[in-house]
Parts: sequence; structure tokens; C-alpha cells
Amino acid sequence: MIPIHLERRHPARNMQRYYTFTLTRTLFGQWAVIREWGRIGHPGTVREAWFATEDEAVEAVMQMRGQKERRGYRALR
Repeated sequence: MIPIHLERRHPARNMQRYYTFTLTRTLFGQWAVIREWGRIGHPGTVREAWFATEDEAVEAVMQMRGQKERRGYRALR
């Protein structure tokens, strides 16, 4: 899966944030969703969540992406 990169910019509030989702298969046959977020141009926070199937992982990514888009984040690609 191609990483999904979202950004939220609001110059009046000096807000420049990003959020990235990456879906990958682990060495043990599970699926991992890697999330990274923070201020654009700075190192971000990274979290990983594991899922038994690819479908569960994709569903989780789509749900989290929807939440971020409702908060004002927009996809760049």
C-alpha cells in the first residue's frame, strides 16, 4: 500500500501539521498500520498497531483517515 500523507495548514493560527499512514506486512504474517504525525518539518510521533488480516488493517486506516479529514486534514496525493 502506498503511504497516505495528510496535511493541515492554517497560517493565521501558525498551524502546519501532517499525518501519515503506512500499511505493511510483519515478519510473522500479521499486518501493521504505522502512523506518524507532528509539525511539518520536524520529527513526529510514531505509533504502530497490529492486525490479524489485511482487511482489518485497511478498515482501520480508512476509519482513522476519515476522522482526520473531518478535522481538516487533506490528502496531498
